[in-house]
Amino acid sequence: MNKNATWMLVEAGLAIAISYVLHFIVLFHMPQGGSIHAAHLVPLLIYAYRWGLKAGVTACIVYGILVFLLGFKYSIHPLSIVLDYVVAYGLIGIAGGFKDTKNGLLIGSLLACFGRWCSSVISGAVVFGSYAPAGQNPWIYSLIYNTGYILPDAIINVVVLLLVYPSINKGLKANK
Repeated sequence: MNKNATWMLVEAGLAIAISYVLHFIVLFHMPQGGSIHAAHLVPLLIYAYRWGLKAGVTACIVYGILVFLLGFKYSIHPLSIVLDYVVAYGLIGIAGGFKDTKNGLLIGSLLACFGRWCSSVISGAVVFGSYAPAGQNPWIYSLIYNTGYILPDAIINVVVLLLVYPSINKGLKANK
């Protein structure tokens, strides 16, 4: 294994571990699953910007699997596992497809969070549609429910990323 591959693997492990620790700092918890956390996606976003799309998506998928395996399960429906954990968190890694400029950080992280939201909305409508109040369309219910926690979570992550990334990136480049 070359030096770059070793660094990439070590940083993936650190990003996943730090994200998982931040995952325990819950600011708000929804009654049927989903929470607002303390910037838990920022380490994964930084990793994705640093190492690119493929490495970012891979690390984020590993994170999603870890969250599912070690966390409380609201559903063990196979579609929910795939959409709420593997796909939703894997989509965070698409941020790695954008340049690490201020615009790239903003657009990439917003699209990544939007992708996570889309995956959760699909899961909510298909798997959890029975939780919708009588007479309400499950898709509308899922849109409202998932927006209630993913939007604030996304705002927290994007703001923190924009605040800390320039300093972190400067430090990482200085140590190369």
